[in-house]
Amino acid sequence: MSEAAFRDLYRRLRAQAQGGGGHRRGALDRLTPERVMAAVAEVRSGRTVSLAAPVETRSAPDSPEPATHRMTAPARGETGGHGLRFARDRFAMNVHGDVDSHLDALCHVIFDGELYGGVPASTVTPEGAGTLTLDLVSDGIVGRGVLLDIPRLHAVPWLEPGEQVTAEDLAAAETAQRARVGPGDLLFVRVGHRLRRRTLGAWDVTEARVGLHPTAMSFPAGRQVAALGSDSNSDCAPSAVAEVPFPVHVLAVNAVGLHLLDYLDFEELARVCEQRGRWYFLCVIAPLRLPAATGSPVNPIAVV
Repeated sequence: MSEAAFRDLYRRLRAQAQGGGGHRRGALDRLTPERVMAAVAEVRSGRTVSLAAPVETRSAPDSPEPATHRMTAPARGETGGHGLRFARDRFAMNVHGDVDSHLDALCHVIFDGELYGGVPASTVTPEGAGTLTLDLVSDGIVGRGVLLDIPRLHAVPWLEPGEQVTAEDLAAAETAQRARVGPGDLLFVRVGHRLRRRTLGAWDVTEARVGLHPTAMSFPAGRQVAALGSDSNSDCAPSAVAEVPFPVHVLAVNAVGLHLLDYLDFEELARVCEQRGRWYFLCVIAPLRLPAATGSPVNPIAVV
């Protein structure tokens, strides 16, 4: 895709997203209390399924700077004897890495000197972001989740790194699964990244990664979804636009105002959905309360 064609798509999606006036929380403004209540009514069994992968603490080709976990108490030899002791630990992580499940805030993507809604990028400083931060989702994201399984559509276990999901793929998966995506839904796209990694081992995803083609963003934008997630990071590698490394991030976060969820794990959820013949569910997403932050580790929970 040429840079000129990408920029034309960017302008059209941005105008479409903001045509109805100001959206304080981006696309999440479509997630009304009525739609939340309708999502709650979708629950049938009460079973819960995590959509997050375990946090990685070991180096790998896709995780050169893994999260660190260390025990701060008790010291060796202090666990015996009488009285009270506490076990304590500490975590540190690169939130926007290529392996751990996380959510991107609307201040995460800067394009042409602006954030979503034309907010000047100067609002992001070394001390933190001044607006469009995780504060917008401090009360969580609760709504109707829909999983579109693209490998299932093509009768393969996973898509190969470098392949691109099109809008036609999304529409075809929706039809095959009888799961209509609508306004305010939380759209999740399975490409099989986690299953491939688990089966064949980790690889350098900066060089080769499956994701959406930029034009596929016309699907979630047209359906007016409230958030978008993938078991990859939604962008393929190499990029479909040579001059823009992460075009889907630019379109989703910066143009449309979608909170992105990257590197989720849909393997258990896909099995449950297949067994039940229902690809939609109540979904609860609770990011951490991190002041002035651009993202957060996250553990979305599907309730089926």
